[in-house]
Amino acid sequence: MKNSTNKSLEKLTIFSVNSVQMRTFHLTWLAFFFCFFGWFGLAPLMKVIKDDLGLTKAQIGNAMIASVAATVVARMLIGRLCDSWGPRKTYSLLLALASIPIMGVGLANSYEGFLLFRLAIGVIGASFVITQYHTSVMFDKKIVGTANAVAGGWGNLGGGVTNMVMPLLFAGIVGLGYVPGTAWRLAMVIPGVVLLLLSVVYYRFTKDTPAGNFDELAENQTIPSPKAKGTLAKAAKDPRTWVLFLAYGACFGIEVTFDNVAALYFSERFGATLTTAGLLAGTFGFMNLFARAVGGIVADKVGARNGLRGKGLLLAGLLLLEGIGIVLFAQTGSLTMAVIAMLGFAMFLKMANGATYAIVPFVNRKAMGAVSGIVGAGGNVGAVLAGFLFKSETISYTEAFLMIGVAVAVVGAVVAVTRFEPVPVAENELVAV
Repeated sequence: MKNSTNKSLEKLTIFSVNSVQMRTFHLTWLAFFFCFFGWFGLAPLMKVIKDDLGLTKAQIGNAMIASVAATVVARMLIGRLCDSWGPRKTYSLLLALASIPIMGVGLANSYEGFLLFRLAIGVIGASFVITQYHTSVMFDKKIVGTANAVAGGWGNLGGGVTNMVMPLLFAGIVGLGYVPGTAWRLAMVIPGVVLLLLSVVYYRFTKDTPAGNFDELAENQTIPSPKAKGTLAKAAKDPRTWVLFLAYGACFGIEVTFDNVAALYFSERFGATLTTAGLLAGTFGFMNLFARAVGGIVADKVGARNGLRGKGLLLAGLLLLEGIGIVLFAQTGSLTMAVIAMLGFAMFLKMANGATYAIVPFVNRKAMGAVSGIVGAGGNVGAVLAGFLFKSETISYTEAFLMIGVAVAVVGAVVAVTRFEPVPVAENELVAV
């Protein structure tokens, strides 16, 4: 590449921050990491919160649904903003606004107040769309799947780390003399402050594209502005967008659900302590360190040889294996076997996350933010639907996991029969490129 300062990079140089592309790469996954930390910081503390606020199983389920429901709409809107306003401003504003309910959730003293804060915190989940958009415009199509998967995976890692760290942070605050009912509230202030600081850093050290910010490009008459209009409608008319919407609901949607319920499940079903349950749940999330990246890397290699058709079949196979793994997890009767089954289906699930977003940038380059937003929203729709199973008083957690496993396998079958290759249309149409 002759000029890497204003073009998409063709190589992911992990240990470099010299170029705007790699600087943006590292800041966007780091921001997403702490967004996950704030988004799911309450999950490993739910047993304490349950006792403190006197929550029922149904109320915990409602809070779980609230934490992902707001993200559905937010992801679609954020995707549109990325296309028109630019990822730099969009991410900076989102980080600043989301820090408020994360720091303020400790003010909740009732179920209703807690539910409203969980709903507001859920908006931070839209950060994923910006992360994927920003890496997509910074890297060449040859490695965009890998770049998206690594950034997304390392960001998702925050969901695992928070399950490990928040119980320890909570214990440390209790050790300072605070009662549990106060300690969980104080613990949430820390991720909120980090997000507020990151909003400033992101605005200062990133750019919308390798060539510059949207505003700068619009002022430069020699370089066309990448801003686009009508992208949400164009993305919504493409059936491939909605198949990927379903696929992401079946992988990332279940990941989000498991992040929310895992610690409580291990604690109540197998009698694990709060710290142990958090560590086990954290192991699930910690696999994002490599598993999602593996999915993106394999998808790029398959795509180079077999095109989008190959990527689609890879995604279908991963979803099928994920579904089988979840069914096995639901049938385990011991903690050891449950952990083994969890690690198995987690690998396929996270690889499917990476494989999905190895396809997204090729659906429609001119409406990439909108496509990314709709598909990302699918992840949260999947989480909302799964959440209804876990809040039911008549369906056990074991039965819920069994139903989810079957549903994921069915989605895999739908993906298998879908053609992701672009179809020729009129030149004036917004098409896949």
